[in-house]
Amino acid sequence: MVQNPSNEVRRQLLEEAKTIAVVGLSNKPDRTSYMIADAMQHAGYRIIPVNPVIAGETVLGEKVVASLAEIDEPVDIVDIFRKSEDIVPVAEDTKKMKHKPKAFWMQQGISNDEAAAMISAEGIAVINDLCIKVDHALLRVGK
Repeated sequence: MVQNPSNEVRRQLLEEAKTIAVVGLSNKPDRTSYMIADAMQHAGYRIIPVNPVIAGETVLGEKVVASLAEIDEPVDIVDIFRKSEDIVPVAEDTKKMKHKPKAFWMQQGISNDEAAAMISAEGIAVINDLCIKVDHALLRVGK
């Protein structure tokens, strides 16, 4: 199992990040993915929604794309709201991105060793089973 980076490394990732691609972002404001993406957007990050079911729609003022591979601009963090068993295809999609992200962040309750190993081998930091919004608050990120 790939171990999470230290608090200091996660803080630095969040401090330096500008853009977060949120895989599985819902267009429903009562969903956790929406609430966390909204909070991160209000903290100063650009959010790119990734959800094939609602591709082409607008969520949080941003156009939804169907896959990570469709994103042309640099993304610092891929933040994932999918079931643990559905993470390997997200990892494969991450490897196809035009710009390699700095972090592959599986939200609280989400972990997949195969995907983590695949992404770690690409030199991308892997975060398992942690909420990005909680880390942002607890680590006292300056954004």
